[in-house]
Amino acid sequence: MAYRVIGIGNAVMDVIAPITDAQLEQLGIARGVMALVERDRSDQLTAAASGARLVPGGSVANTMAGLGRLGLSTACIGRVADDDLGRAYVRQTVAEGSDFVNPPVAGAGLPTSRSVIFVTPDGERSMNTWLGISAELDESDVDEALFSEGCWLFLEGYLFDKDKGKAAFHKAALAARAAGGQAGIALSDPFCVDRHREDFRRLVAGPMDYVIGNVHEWLALYQVADLDEALRLAAADCGTVICTRSGEDAILIRGDERVTAPVHAVTPVDATGAGDQFAAGLIYGLATGRPLAVAGRMGCIAAAEVISHVGARPEADVLALFRAEGLV
Repeated sequence: MAYRVIGIGNAVMDVIAPITDAQLEQLGIARGVMALVERDRSDQLTAAASGARLVPGGSVANTMAGLGRLGLSTACIGRVADDDLGRAYVRQTVAEGSDFVNPPVAGAGLPTSRSVIFVTPDGERSMNTWLGISAELDESDVDEALFSEGCWLFLEGYLFDKDKGKAAFHKAALAARAAGGQAGIALSDPFCVDRHREDFRRLVAGPMDYVIGNVHEWLALYQVADLDEALRLAAADCGTVICTRSGEDAILIRGDERVTAPVHAVTPVDATGAGDQFAAGLIYGLATGRPLAVAGRMGCIAAAEVISHVGARPEADVLALFRAEGLV
């Protein structure tokens, strides 16, 4: 099958369970915080998550789900174990419209990655993430035959913490571009950028055709205090540069063209997935040949939809929202 967009990222099963404040305290969980935990702690919290709902997650997987709902054929490259969570992850990802192209790994000794998310009655989410087998993704997981003419590749900066993840990125980017496609990345996190600044700089200036980052990530990448200066340096390195600015208009630069995409104020219910769905709307616009400003506005609409409800994936018909603004 020919895919329009292929994503590479952490395949993390979200284990979402209700909890009281008293139970949070008993379990020693910091309220409203995202914590990275070790395997034993993750196992303990998974066992404590009674009545849990399983939702496949991970930043790029969320973006692929959004693109699938917009009607593009998508695939996810990632690692899950051959266990209950891993098999459920693959089933649910396929059911949501994205192929998960890597078979679950048996006998690796590491279980499927999970984020145990406890939700108190007021809607506050306390996240406890263990990266497990997904962080072991390497270039052997990337099948160059997946990439066909015009395919768009989207990468997740979070996977840049290991050399094998970097090797997988480079292999996929070269394959996508060799097939006449476009390769891009989300910088993901300013702390991730700080840890791997030189590698990110080489990636942005090398095989990346488009890069998405927020204000903090661009400033961290170029180690400057002025956003315009950071974006000037970025545009000299990369063909298409996108900067999101929380509640302010997004900035998009492609060659000599610089545009802004308006953000309409929305009171967020749950900010989880805002960046992931911005990327979905943006890539949809770029991959279907829309003008840069239109693609940026599509990203803003998709982000606004996802923060209007709990959960990292769209619930409304985002394509209908695009139509309502005359974008399609």
